[in-house]
Amino acid sequence: MNSILRICMFSFIIVLSLFSCKSDNKVEEPAVKLPTAVVPAISADSAYYFIEKQLSFGVRVPGTVGHIATRDWIVGKMKSYGATTELQEFKASFLGKVDVPSYNIICKVNPENKNRVVLFAHWDTRMIAEKDSDVAKQKNPIPGAIDGASGVAGLLEIARTIQKNKLDLGVDFVFFDAEDQGDNSVNWCIGSQFWSASIANNKEKPKFGILLDLIGAKNATYGKEGYSMQFAPEIVNKVWELAAKMNKSQIFQVYDVGGIIDDHFYVNAKGKIPTIDIIETTPNGTFGHYHHTHKDDLSEVDRSNLGSVIQVVTAVLYKVSDGSF
Repeated sequence: MNSILRICMFSFIIVLSLFSCKSDNKVEEPAVKLPTAVVPAISADSAYYFIEKQLSFGVRVPGTVGHIATRDWIVGKMKSYGATTELQEFKASFLGKVDVPSYNIICKVNPENKNRVVLFAHWDTRMIAEKDSDVAKQKNPIPGAIDGASGVAGLLEIARTIQKNKLDLGVDFVFFDAEDQGDNSVNWCIGSQFWSASIANNKEKPKFGILLDLIGAKNATYGKEGYSMQFAPEIVNKVWELAAKMNKSQIFQVYDVGGIIDDHFYVNAKGKIPTIDIIETTPNGTFGHYHHTHKDDLSEVDRSNLGSVIQVVTAVLYKVSDGSF
C-alpha cells in the first residue's frame, strides 16, 4: 500500500470517528427562557371617568335614549383605540317588554393574530330596583355604577392601554346587552346567550375569556366563583396566583363562591370557551349592599379597588402575549 493511499485511509477513518462521536453524544439545545412580561400601568382615574361618563347618559335600559347614546359612545371609544367594531343586533323580551332592539358590541384588537383572548362585560343597566329599601323607588331603573358601568370601564381602560403599549396577542372585547333584565330565574344574560350560540361552531375561538362584573366597589373582594372553577379552574388559579404576586391578594381572596348564572355561564356552556367571572361577592356568597338598588351610584366606586382588578387582567394579557402565563 503506497503512502498516499495510507494517508487517504487514515483521513477517512478520522472523519468517520468524528461523525460517530456526534451521533453517540447528542448536544441538546439550551432551554429557551421567555422574558418576563413588561406590564404597563393602567389609570384608575381614566377608568373612573369612563364610569362617570356612562352615568351621564342616564338610564341604559334597552329601548331608552340613554341606551343608544351609551352604545354609540362605546363604539366610538373602541374605534378610537384601533379596534374593529361591529354590532350584533337581537330582540330581547323582559319585565313586560317584548322584542326590544338590543345590541352586543363586538370589538377586536389585532384581529389577524390567531392567538386570542376575549374579555367580557355587560353594558345595560337594570330596569327595576327590587332590592331598594325605599319601596317607592323599586320600579325605577338603577344608576348602575358598579353593576354595568364598572365592567365596561375596565374593558375600555384595557383597550386604551393596549393602544399605547402594543402586544403580540389578539384581544376580543364583547360588551353584552340585556344581561341584567331577568325576573327571578328567567331572562338573565340574553345577550350572552345570543352571542354564545352564534360562536358555538366557530373553529377559531379565543383560547379563554374573562368576564368583569361588579368590580371596583368599596371594600369589594373577589372569590373563586363556582362555574368558573367548574369550566376553567386552571385559568382561575393562574389569575389568583398572579394577583398574589402583584400584592392584590387582599381583594383576590381564596374562598369558594357558589355558581352564579352570569354571562360567563353561557359562554362556557354554549360558546365552549373556558371563561372565568371576576365578580364581587362576600365570602358567604351575597352581593354588595348596593346591588339592584339606587345606592349603586358613583359614591360606591373605589378607584383603588377598580384599578387593582383592571391591572391584574391587563397583566394576564401581557403575560399571555410573551408566553409566561
